[in-house]
Amino acid sequence: MRAPTIRDVAERAGVSKSLVSLVLRGAGPVRPEKRDAVLRAARELGYRPNTAARSLSERRARPDPAGPGPSAPRTTPLVGVLLNDLRNPWFVDLLEGLDSLLDASGLRMVLADARLNRRTGQDPVDPFRDLGVDGLVVVGTLPDPAALGEAAERVPVVLAGAREAVPPEVDVVAGDDEHGTRLVTEHLIGLGHRRIAHLAGYGAVGALRRRAFEETMRRHGLADEARVEPGDMTEEGGYRTTVRLLSRPGRPTAILAVNDITGVGALSAAEELGLRVPHDLSVTGYDNTSISRLRHLWLTTVDNAGHEVGRRAARRLLDRLEHPGGAGDVRLVTPTLEIRGTSGPPPPGPGGVTPGA
Repeated sequence: MRAPTIRDVAERAGVSKSLVSLVLRGAGPVRPEKRDAVLRAARELGYRPNTAARSLSERRARPDPAGPGPSAPRTTPLVGVLLNDLRNPWFVDLLEGLDSLLDASGLRMVLADARLNRRTGQDPVDPFRDLGVDGLVVVGTLPDPAALGEAAERVPVVLAGAREAVPPEVDVVAGDDEHGTRLVTEHLIGLGHRRIAHLAGYGAVGALRRRAFEETMRRHGLADEARVEPGDMTEEGGYRTTVRLLSRPGRPTAILAVNDITGVGALSAAEELGLRVPHDLSVTGYDNTSISRLRHLWLTTVDNAGHEVGRRAARRLLDRLEHPGGAGDVRLVTPTLEIRGTSGPPPPGPGGVTPGA
């Protein structure tokens, strides 16, 4: 379904295209009845003026202050990047990978904050419609990914770093969350831990990591020892949940956090309660963000290949721009385990066994 044009508005209102342009720009004298007819037609058709094209037109018509002749039009294709959470450091790695390939291919990114748009009641995709972007990359989880269907009818759309169900035209590029969670759970079990808690997350990614944790524990006959605590994937949430866990009888000997930020909260809680990591408690994260690599934290984590996810998302978008149409698919990047200083054998007691025993 194509987007309505200024010609469609003119035909609906029974006026010329030039008069529609005058009304939409708020320029020139226009009779009230004509103005009302144009605005009503635009509203009924769902017409949105292309601000990028308008800006380009005005630059063409305006003399270049550097010399005679019109200014050069924008020729660089634009890719809209809709980021769900600017606070998540894993997205920084993803954006670097995305931009590296887009820039090398002559495309430029335009970034928007989806959370800010939602707080103001704006459709997160609206700014990109106005700019007339050539493609759209959505980074992270959106509350309603099905809403991307309308955008996918106009331009190629790729969802990067999330696993939500999307319209059939949308491609998905992400890390293999189940494989990564199995790696870190097997690591803790291999160290001798039996009483392991998972600080879980939300959305499809959170659900996949939780399921993989529970399945791995069940496969080792440890289903009764597995504990799952829901969380909000923040440092504060990880801290509060860990304080509750460690204040109960039969506390876990290891905590598997859904992401690095949650893991940092768990480390803070352990320190506050006087527990030594990893001697009294092992803590692992997920994503291998820059935070996990800080020397005073040195967090065992899963490298979710954020940079590679970004590059592959860019590659998929470039392929779509060159060969539009067809059904989207899901492409997963294989994560790896980064063993650092926050995981070790469990302390003596019922919560663990000696490795190899």
